[in-house]
Amino acid sequence: MPNKTKTTVRLTLAALALSALTACGGSLGSIGSGPFGSLGSGARTPTAATTAPSRVRGGETVAVNRYLWNASLDVLSFLPIQTIDPFTGVIVTGYGTPPGGGTAYRATIYVSDPALDARALNVAIATRGGPVAAETQRAVEDAILSRARQLRIADGNL
Repeated sequence: MPNKTKTTVRLTLAALALSALTACGGSLGSIGSGPFGSLGSGARTPTAATTAPSRVRGGETVAVNRYLWNASLDVLSFLPIQTIDPFTGVIVTGYGTPPGGGTAYRATIYVSDPALDARALNVAIATRGGPVAAETQRAVEDAILSRARQLRIADGNL
């Protein structure tokens, strides 16, 4: 199977998983905008806080992976940002409800490495009732990783 077809299949599966998440029940209000499954809706314009500059730790410079950083903001654009720190790689959101969904979610994202690698991304998602199912969390992580790959390909940095 060509790489483009594999990517399309993965994105389709991620979109299906994300749409299953929006079908979850609950009526905890609606905060935020932008579609949950939107992979690059462009709802946010890049600012100094979203471009993920290099950070200095001790005497060495360590960069946060900008593709993972921006992909996290794109995929979870329906969640209102509470705290964002590109120097530590942490994004903390408030509760938000995906369009068409009734359950409010919040997330904490940690981009721990400059590499575009699944191990560099840590995502914790919860509802008001507690953590989400492992499958839901994996689906969101997969969507972020897929979007990061799309951003990297669009930049031509292969």
